[in-house]
Amino acid sequence: MTTAAILEHALLDVRPGQEDSFLAAFAEARPLIEGQKGFVDLRLERCVEHPSRFLLLVRWDTLEDHTEGFRGSPEYVRWRELLHHFYDPFPEVTHFARVL
Repeated sequence: MTTAAILEHALLDVRPGQEDSFLAAFAEARPLIEGQKGFVDLRLERCVEHPSRFLLLVRWDTLEDHTEGFRGSPEYVRWRELLHHFYDPFPEVTHFARVL
């Protein structure tokens, strides 16, 4: 089993009233990321206090697997088409490396 080196973090603020459509689109988009080189796993969590906010956590083997591999792939073009129009504002994506 591989230990992922990078954790991608994105707070996704979905336009109110579009949460169900977002979740359906995310279900369609999920296989696009799961098949990428260096993908380990992902979690999508919904905020209890703000139900239009979601937390996306994706574990990757390397930063480049996400920033160059996935983002440079044809699958990412489809990912954008499916998901990016739901966000307001557009999320900041950051990456973390385990220290402990």
